[in-house]
Amino acid sequence: MVIIHVMGGLGNQLYQYAISEKLKSLGKEVKLDFYAYKYAQGDEKEWRRLELDRLEGLGYEECTLKEHIMYRDSSMKTVDRIRRRLFGRRDRTVSENGDYMPEIYQMDNVYLYGFWGCEKYYEDIIPLLQQKIHFPKSNNPQNAQAAAAMGSEQSVSVHIRRQDYLTVADGRRYMDICTKKYYRAAMEYINKRVQKPVYYIFSDDSEYVKRHFNEDNMRVVDWNTGGDSMYDMELMSRCRHNICANSTFSIWGARLNKNPHKIMIRPLRHDNYEKTSVSETADYWKNWILIDADGNICR
Repeated sequence: MVIIHVMGGLGNQLYQYAISEKLKSLGKEVKLDFYAYKYAQGDEKEWRRLELDRLEGLGYEECTLKEHIMYRDSSMKTVDRIRRRLFGRRDRTVSENGDYMPEIYQMDNVYLYGFWGCEKYYEDIIPLLQQKIHFPKSNNPQNAQAAAAMGSEQSVSVHIRRQDYLTVADGRRYMDICTKKYYRAAMEYINKRVQKPVYYIFSDDSEYVKRHFNEDNMRVVDWNTGGDSMYDMELMSRCRHNICANSTFSIWGARLNKNPHKIMIRPLRHDNYEKTSVSETADYWKNWILIDADGNICR
């Protein structure tokens, strides 16, 4: 059996769910562990809400607290760790330590701890993920109206993430990646290939985008907040093309887009500490257009 630790917001939770589907496709018995949301205390407790359980059609199996304890040492009291080691059982955690770790395909009886965000893990099961991931019906008629408009236009989602990246303790990790040059180059790329694009702007800073993205063919989507924020991801997936931030949220919006002719654009780097070469990133994200902070297309 393989147990996968679930953590982070909805985008990261979907990555961890997706790696479970990948391993299941290889014949593995896989369970998801929601310990961080349900049982953990102190620093181990996940401050974001569990949202996978709100999505429909996923069909995952959740590990028990007993299975969590059997596979991991981190949540156990010292006396329990000593007792377990005396009986010959060890922590089975395998932590993510690279962008792409295909060796996990061969592993069994392990506990996987990481985000598993690389596109290469899932490129062969994207249709399956699109088939299984469904959002609950929204009670807000604005979402149905926007989705209908997106289907009738050359709609392009644009994700601009600002507020939490400006306030997190290590904000410099994520800032100055999706620059004005990045968005300008992304839109120029779209404009050259798509007739009459209509840009739908999604952001956690609606006042900022209303000031800076106010052309006639731009629409700011600002009504999904709090527990309804997931509907922004669904609306991104309803657009014909996608311009993403360095955010798992908009990456999934693009990935769930079923348009066979879609253009998906993402920043070359997800964070400023990455060491992956351009050629490796291009290999890991084959169906994506990569643009760096200076507005250069990287291939």
